[in-house]
Amino acid sequence: MKSSVLTRYRVMAYVTAVMLLILCACMVAKYGFDKGEGLTLVVSQVHGVLYIIYLIFAFDLGSKAKWPFGKLLWVLVSGTIPTAAFFVERKVVREVEPLIVKGSPATAKA
Repeated sequence: MKSSVLTRYRVMAYVTAVMLLILCACMVAKYGFDKGEGLTLVVSQVHGVLYIIYLIFAFDLGSKAKWPFGKLLWVLVSGTIPTAAFFVERKVVREVEPLIVKGSPATAKA
């Protein structure tokens, strides 16, 4: 497995998590204070598109890492729970990095 697969996942996990937090703040402003209705619409659409990209990259990583269905589902759903993607991303990195190192060609010692 290439490290680029993990990097793409990591970037999208952070971007999706940050956008979800921004969306939550917009929702509080819209429904709690009757402000920012147009902004909420734009942020929700951007988050939706970014979440779809996150799903593609997470599924790609999961299929290459040969995760069981339950684990893959948890990683995919973590993009919908505020702050969960931050914690899940760290756990995924700890589990997948050794697979990347193990898969890389050994260097010859002189």
